[in-house]
Amino acid sequence: MHLTPAERDRLLLFTTAELARARRARGLRLNVPEATALIADTVCEAARDGRRLSEAIEAGRSVLTHEDVLPGVADVVTEVRVEAVFDDGTRLAVVTGPFGPAGPGPTGPGAVIPGKPQAEPYGDDAVDGVDAVDGVDAVTVEVVNTAAVPISVTSHFHFFEVNPRLRFDRAAAYGRHLAVPAGTAVRFDPGAASEVRLVPIGGARVAVGFAGLVDGPLDAPGAREAALERARACGYLGAGEQA
Repeated sequence: MHLTPAERDRLLLFTTAELARARRARGLRLNVPEATALIADTVCEAARDGRRLSEAIEAGRSVLTHEDVLPGVADVVTEVRVEAVFDDGTRLAVVTGPFGPAGPGPTGPGAVIPGKPQAEPYGDDAVDGVDAVDGVDAVTVEVVNTAAVPISVTSHFHFFEVNPRLRFDRAAAYGRHLAVPAGTAVRFDPGAASEVRLVPIGGARVAVGFAGLVDGPLDAPGAREAALERARACGYLGAGEQA
């Protein structure tokens, strides 16, 4: 059985969460990895059950209390972030105050930017499709959702690898993510066309997981061409062939 890196990560998370459940059932208090895994797995399973983002976050927040974890764990685990697959696409869920009732406001982490994929405060001085976002070049692409359901994309997702039913210039999006506040998401409604700005992925510029089109350094020789070829072979719209 062939599993993508994302699928292997999900199995590791589930296994650790199962260990946490077993130890908790024996009356043991959980450590940092166990508590983190159990909260994240609860969110993922809530998403799998068809619950909304806010409901999945609340499920993750209510699964454990301070009494369920070892002393000091609550001081270390102040929030849990996990990508979960919801009915409308992959979303970043941010569970703040994971051992208590506190949570983010309506515009905090995990919020979805509805109907207006281009978010402020990123300026509006585009020149030939390229502008500056905090001194970093940004490109503007038009995205059309050809699916019958809304599709949401989180702020940090490698935009080149998003849902294959989104049609846009994949080559222009390579190595970039949405220019929106961290922890938010952009929703693309069925049949709608929207313009979004994309900025380069920072740091070591390594894309592992996502849709498995890169799984390595973004700037390695031939990586971009190979990723485009995989995207075309898998039917990703906008990768160079008409669907």
